[in-house]
Amino acid sequence: MRIGVVGAGAAGCFCSILLKRKMPEAVVEVFEAGKRPLAKVAITGGGRCNLTNTFRQITGLKQAYPRGEQLMKRALRHWSQQDTMKWWEQEGVRLVTQEDECVFPASQDAMQIVGILLQRMREEGVVLHTSHKISDIVPEQEGYTLVSADENQPPRFFDCVVCAMGGCPTLERLAPFRHLAGLTIAKPVPSLFTFCINDRSLTSLMGCVVDSVCVGMTGTKMRADGALLVTHWGVSGPAILRLSSYAARYLAEQNYRAQLYINWLNAQSEQQAADLLGVLQRDNPHRLVANEYPRKFTAKLWQHLICRAQINPVKRWGELSHRDVNRLCSTLTADVYAIEGKGQYKEEFVTCGGIDLGSINISTLEARQYHGLYFAGELLDVDGITGGFNLQAAWSMAAVVSDTITQNNVR
Repeated sequence: MRIGVVGAGAAGCFCSILLKRKMPEAVVEVFEAGKRPLAKVAITGGGRCNLTNTFRQITGLKQAYPRGEQLMKRALRHWSQQDTMKWWEQEGVRLVTQEDECVFPASQDAMQIVGILLQRMREEGVVLHTSHKISDIVPEQEGYTLVSADENQPPRFFDCVVCAMGGCPTLERLAPFRHLAGLTIAKPVPSLFTFCINDRSLTSLMGCVVDSVCVGMTGTKMRADGALLVTHWGVSGPAILRLSSYAARYLAEQNYRAQLYINWLNAQSEQQAADLLGVLQRDNPHRLVANEYPRKFTAKLWQHLICRAQINPVKRWGELSHRDVNRLCSTLTADVYAIEGKGQYKEEFVTCGGIDLGSINISTLEARQYHGLYFAGELLDVDGITGGFNLQAAWSMAAVVSDTITQNNVR
């Protein structure tokens, strides 16, 4: 049995290890277009590698996977987050779970994860080819021929092929499938990115972090919560990255021009904001509005917010009119900014789109029209929010593919 794996990312490398452990006699070769395998894993989670998530804060899978929810339901039943944690612990990696339910190696070093995957590939006898771009996947009567972009490399025949090339920022990445009629492509667009906001009063707060805010797109039902980070170009942080995932296609259609609202009080209503301000007024009538404020805010951010509400900072709490309080409530619960473009995570950013899920069997991840051709990872139109969900998708899909290939070979 000869198995070709295209792509040496998390899904491709993990799948190759599982295949060799289940089928020691099989020849498994992995082809990576870049010079370094697992390059994205090495930088994920800020170089700490967010391996997975406990999913304890997830009430429905669509909350974690805006695209591919049904596929991920099946994949997680096959290989869950608990299976992922158990596997890594058995390989000698001690894990830690943060308060936000993200799971990291205790070493806080992504290179430990990279090193173990590469070491296990060597130990199991996986053949790894780097700087080896596959330009064409040609279906044959009993398998597939992988054609290299390097004319000096001979074509190689495999009984089955696992496609795990990662996200598709451009349609060029999907060029190897041009001889595979029947594979539908969902147009790739970026996901998990920051927002550019041209508001100097906001960006002057660069470095300010606010825990527990709620953000959304005005005129839509799309919203997300979490921490928000103010940057020199706009806003970032978990809340913004999650919203960018939910709104990936919407924002692409709008050419990344939209209205962002921020509820600085994390989804509290205007009435709840009014109650909060009423307590401040009652308890601090002689103190300046600029000097007495909710403890979740910094002095600079509060100054920004009261200016947004058109309140003179030298006013005292007891001097605020009913109209002043209403404007401040509105600012705290629905502070609107114009999005004027997107930032990127460079190599780290995730892509929405790829191989359309209608082209594959979502239970086995095999192409419907091509026996022995499998897909795993972000190449599919499946992507998750930030927090370890994309890596979990890679581990789960790799496990599904390896087991499907093994079972088909046994038969």
